[in-house]
Amino acid sequence: MAESNKISVAYIKKVEYTGGYQGMRYMIKNCGEGMMEVSVWPEPLCYSKADKESMIKKQFPLTEEGKEEAVDWLNKLYTEQFANQ
Repeated sequence: MAESNKISVAYIKKVEYTGGYQGMRYMIKNCGEGMMEVSVWPEPLCYSKADKESMIKKQFPLTEEGKEEAVDWLNKLYTEQFANQ
């Protein structure tokens, strides 16, 4: 599961943050105008090789509160779509 304390908003403002957990991969990136975009796809492929059309994406404010919302969304998505695979 994604852990909020391991993700820094200051880092995301400059560089894409990638991670994964038991079959699920994700990337969090600054998409401009104070927003971050979270992309989720199944393992084993990295972002550049994964099918962009099948990715699940959602945007959140690029703030600490937005980061918390994004982590909650990632963990919920894992439970609903990846945990039983």
